[in-house]
Formats: sequence, structure tokens, C-alpha cells
Amino acid sequence: MKPLGRPRRAAFVWTMTAGLAVMAGMFVVSLVYGAADIPFRDVWQALFSREVNDQILIIREIRLPREIAAMVVGAALAAAGAIMQGMTRNPLADPGLLGITAGANLALAVGFAFFPALGYFGMTVAGSIGAALGMLLVLGIGTSRRDGWSPLRLVLAGSAVSFFLYALAEAIGIAFKVSKDVSMWTAGGIMGTTWRQLAVIVPIVAAGLIAAMLYARQLTVLSLSEEVAAGLGQRTAIVKAALSVVVILLAGVSVALVGNMAFIGLMVPHIARALVGTDYRRVLPMAAVAGASLLLLADTLARTIGKPYEVPTAAIISVLGIPFFLFIARRGGQRS
Repeated sequence: MKPLGRPRRAAFVWTMTAGLAVMAGMFVVSLVYGAADIPFRDVWQALFSREVNDQILIIREIRLPREIAAMVVGAALAAAGAIMQGMTRNPLADPGLLGITAGANLALAVGFAFFPALGYFGMTVAGSIGAALGMLLVLGIGTSRRDGWSPLRLVLAGSAVSFFLYALAEAIGIAFKVSKDVSMWTAGGIMGTTWRQLAVIVPIVAAGLIAAMLYARQLTVLSLSEEVAAGLGQRTAIVKAALSVVVILLAGVSVALVGNMAFIGLMVPHIARALVGTDYRRVLPMAAVAGASLLLLADTLARTIGKPYEVPTAAIISVLGIPFFLFIARRGGQRS
């Protein structure tokens, strides 16, 4: 086994190194280009010196927290999608398709309507609670039959629950005149992210990613077959409960920060598995790096395509994600 394992490990190291290099390059590009292009010299000074001028302030107070948020959210959503696809053995699983995003959106509407004094941290907690509600509803409906969940049933349940929760959130917004607040929060994307918001989000996402890696081995076995996992002595109920909590944390805080950013959790895990195989000890870190790079790319395109105006980052992701979704759905249908 060692002669086989070492080449695979070396290949993974090289792949991760290349992925980190791409992410670092995209991070620098995202700081340089935008509504106003800033010379690389000023970016370097903003990062590694104490000098102050208008362009350096733009980097430090606007672009730097925004791009760090893009990396954190991209990594969180990609890892959450990978966990969901492995846990449900559903290639179409995604936080936006299985009720998590809609649940967080409903919780934000309730927070604005009934608890307007909640601060940013309170809204983040509310978003996580709503994400948990949405996911539990979908999993409850999807597993209501004795044969457990199936990919088709989960997608149908996720669509139905998402439509219901979005409609309920819209009704609350209209009734209590908070639709504008909810829309501004969920449609704002990464724009306007502050260091104070990052201080809340980054530790939660870091804890979620660490917890995901601790369960990566169990997730790999669970992704093959629940019967095999149980036969190997794995407590599948405990593992799935722990992984569900991780997904809720990662997706809930991401939605609370940037709103609905669908398809990252769908696309990136497939790309990661194509690069490093099916072992989730390698898929999860690769997905996190690829997700961060993808959202950095999308945010840079959103700021530069129609500058000085800005295209919603979610629209860029959707343009990439919808064809990918159709491709995966068609390929899955052919296999079944």
C-alpha cells in the first residue's frame, strides 16, 4: 500500500499547492482591479506598510475586508456543499437547493419584523437558526419514507420547502414593512463588508471547517454507503447529526453575511473530487480553496464588467452555475 499511497499523497500536495497559488493570485487581482484600478505598488504598501493615502485607504477599509469575506464565504459554502453531497450521496445537494438559504432568509425577515434591535451578531445567530429550520424540514420530508432519502426526493422536498419559506418571508416583509431591509441584507452580496462583521464570521467558519475535517474520514465511508458505514461500527446517526450542525453553521453565517449565493456548494465539490479523488480528507480542503478562488473571481468580474457600476456577484455565480447544474442533472439521469 505504501508505494501506492505516496504518489497519491504527493499528487495531492502538488494539487493543493497549485490551488493555493491560484487563490493567492486571485486575491491580489481582486485588490488591484475594480471600479477604480489601483497600482500593485499601492496594494503592497497597504498590506505591508503604515503609509496612508486615498488609494491605500480604499484597499484597507473597502477591498481588503470584502475580498477576505469572499474567500471565507466561498470556502464555507463549498465545504458545506461537499458535506451535503457526501452525507446524502446526492450530486445535486447544495445549501441553496435544500432549504438552508430560504430558512436563513425567513429568519432574517422575522428578526427585522419582531426584533429590530438585534445587532449584526444577533442577525447572524438568527440566520443560523433559520438555516437549521430549513434543513430539518427538508431532511424530515425527504426521509419520511422507510427507504430513507433519495436524491430526487431531497431535491423535490428542497424546492417545495424553499418556495414555502421564501413566500413566508415575503409575507412577513410586506405585513411589517421590512421587505426593503431584508432585500438590502440578502441582495447586498459581499459589498460593504466590514472588519467588525469579519470578526464575527471568520471564527465561526474556521471552527466549522476544523470540525468538518475531524469528521472527514467518517464522511468518506458514509458517502459510499450507510450500510457499509454501520457495518464498520460507525454511529451513523451521530455522524450525520454532527455534520448537519457543521453545514448549518457554515451555510447559515454565510447567508447572514452575503445573502443567497447559490451554486457554489453545487459546483465546487464536483471540481474538487475531479482533482483529488473521493477521499473527503482531501476533498474538503480542496473544495475550500477552490470555493474561495471561485468567489474571488466572481466578485472581481462583478466589479469590472460594467464599471463604474457593479453587477451582483450572485448573478455571476448563477451564470456559471445553471449550466453546471443542468449538466450534472443530465449526467445523473443517464447513470440512473
